[in-house]
Amino acid sequence: MIADFLRRVLAFRRPEPRCRILFVCMHNICRSPTAEAVFRRHVEQAGLADDVQCASAGIYDFYLGAAPDGRARAAAMQRGYDMSRLRARHVTESDFERFDMILAMDRQNMAALGERCPPAHKDKLQLLMHFAKQHSATDVPDPYFGPARGFEVVLDMVEDACGELLQHVRSARLTLPGQ
Repeated sequence: MIADFLRRVLAFRRPEPRCRILFVCMHNICRSPTAEAVFRRHVEQAGLADDVQCASAGIYDFYLGAAPDGRARAAAMQRGYDMSRLRARHVTESDFERFDMILAMDRQNMAALGERCPPAHKDKLQLLMHFAKQHSATDVPDPYFGPARGFEVVLDMVEDACGELLQHVRSARLTLPGQ
């Protein structure tokens, strides 16, 4: 009886995503949760939520469990991105195996990831801005100690990079529905 119930429950599970992407910044309260929210909306609007999963994490665990910075949430909300359910978490050892792409917000984060990443997974590490078309900057600047306008700049850069990242995922990395 219980075995039949479990079989039925497992039959209705969501399929495993074909691609998992992790966005990483210093503390997971500004840039990486912004990238997660922006990319998630791109994925949902493209109808790929079952195929592409994203998350965010921080190099350091100082703000573990905290909501994104209020200025980041306010800027995101003005553009229609919901960050209310996001909470800061730390990059874990299992992330290097679990995620297909691990995208750092800047070179400092990339270096820290490179020090912790097992050699077999180093090819998963990239800078998010590698995907940007309209911005030539290598790093997404950390807006934490600056004015609120810095969070708008982060959104501009992240929107550019995430739009192109989705195209990359659709064309180069995966065979997804609708292609």
